[in-house]
Amino acid sequence: MKHIWMVVVAAAGMLAWGIANAQSGADLAKSKGCMGCHDIDKKKVGPAFKDIAAKKPNEAALIAKLKEGKGHMKIAASDAELKTLIQYVLSQK
Repeated sequence: MKHIWMVVVAAAGMLAWGIANAQSGADLAKSKGCMGCHDIDKKKVGPAFKDIAAKKPNEAALIAKLKEGKGHMKIAASDAELKTLIQYVLSQK
């Protein structure tokens, strides 16, 4: 029984650590430098996030664009971070 509780406590700790270290889309946009060229509702160097979301682009295509640097500067981020970032941008309607 003691062994089961140790596993449960360890799993809960890992889950809490993951949640605490996960960044929101807004935080990622700031930390990855997106806000230097983009804004939520107005054009800067690049289009506003609301304008991008209005076009309803393919999420996978945007992730590939950021990951490979084709048509947009390459973003140094993990696949999970890019997915979170793109979901945040596309949620700005």
